[in-house]
Amino acid sequence: MTFTQARTLAAQVRADFPILHQEIHGKPLVYLDNAATSQKPRVVLDALQEYYQSYNSNVHRGVHTLSAKATDAYEAARDKVAAFVNAAAREEIIYTRNASEAINLVAYAWGMNTLQPGDEIILTVMEHHSNLIPWQFVAQKTGAVLKFVELTKTQELDLDHFTSLLSDKTKLVAVVHVSNTLGCINPVEEMIALAHRYGAKVLVDACQSVPHMPIDVQAMDCDWLIASGHKMCAPTGIGFLYGKLNLLRAMPPFLGGGEMIADVFLDHSTYADVPHKFEAGTPAIAEAIGLGAAVDYLNGIGMDAIHAYEQELTTYLFQQLAQLPEVQTYGPRPNSRADNRAALASFTTGSVHPHDLSTILDQAGIAIRAGHHCTQPLHRYLGAQSTARASLYFYNTRDEIDTFIAALKEAIDFFGSIFG
Repeated sequence: MTFTQARTLAAQVRADFPILHQEIHGKPLVYLDNAATSQKPRVVLDALQEYYQSYNSNVHRGVHTLSAKATDAYEAARDKVAAFVNAAAREEIIYTRNASEAINLVAYAWGMNTLQPGDEIILTVMEHHSNLIPWQFVAQKTGAVLKFVELTKTQELDLDHFTSLLSDKTKLVAVVHVSNTLGCINPVEEMIALAHRYGAKVLVDACQSVPHMPIDVQAMDCDWLIASGHKMCAPTGIGFLYGKLNLLRAMPPFLGGGEMIADVFLDHSTYADVPHKFEAGTPAIAEAIGLGAAVDYLNGIGMDAIHAYEQELTTYLFQQLAQLPEVQTYGPRPNSRADNRAALASFTTGSVHPHDLSTILDQAGIAIRAGHHCTQPLHRYLGAQSTARASLYFYNTRDEIDTFIAALKEAIDFFGSIFG
């Protein structure tokens, strides 16, 4: 993608996002917090409004017109998600409230019922808390052992260390596809193939990859994959779990209640087939429909085009950050094509606390994240209490990066004048 083509793409899509066209503290908004949550295009907002204004009704349970229309839209969104990640069957897509719920579903329905004392779960030191704490619960209850893959000198996943941890005791590998702090893209396809040689299952946390690059779960051959709608232009309160059909059918229900049953008696019940076995109660209907609209929108742009544009933005962002000697970035530097990392940069600026830096940048209309980004163990591993993070999406531009860098330099100079 040429620079001209990329600028054209960004200019075209920005008009679709009403929230981007406002001022914060009298300055045009520069939104660089996309790893935390993405903004929503008008078509997603319209889909939510249309549902509530035109056919608000509960799904599956009614035969009247509004319920039938809601059910059709709700289930059509499942088909869209299945196609988006190339699932083999629509039943392999389970709606969840978010990625954390999706991981907990696997942890409780599979982990608690499968793992035995001495079984090993391999994680990495870069995992988001959502892909760490549930496995701590499982280990405490089952006697399974947690092991952690460390980093290379370039702060990428150490594949050799991962290989050395694998054994016949390995029952599960749970790994983030793209680190939300380091930005590195982990070699999950190779990791899955290696893990499967030992009969281990693999769960992939794809929250930071599904919104930004093409994902094919069949080619990847993962056993489970999770994603969160709000990071991919969809509403909050909706995510999904992909699982291989045979695995999902073998797993017992995670939650009990309405919708997930076949027949209920006073002393026992039988359960529906997947996906409904794992979707107890009234679901997030509008949010699921919004997720379907977001998938349509992303497909309309093309995930290949989004990924290519973000690679260019990433290279440019790091080139500009490199001009500021006070800035220390974390994770690998982009290679010549920037295909080794995602479009985010976590960094520190000497003694300036990231929260102070974020506050100053907010006064310039620039939204970044500051803190540990739900990766406290990784920050301890790196020797950093917290970091600032600028994260990009396809509606960001080089001009916005320039505005951010100029404001960042001013902030560094300001704190330097105070603290000498």
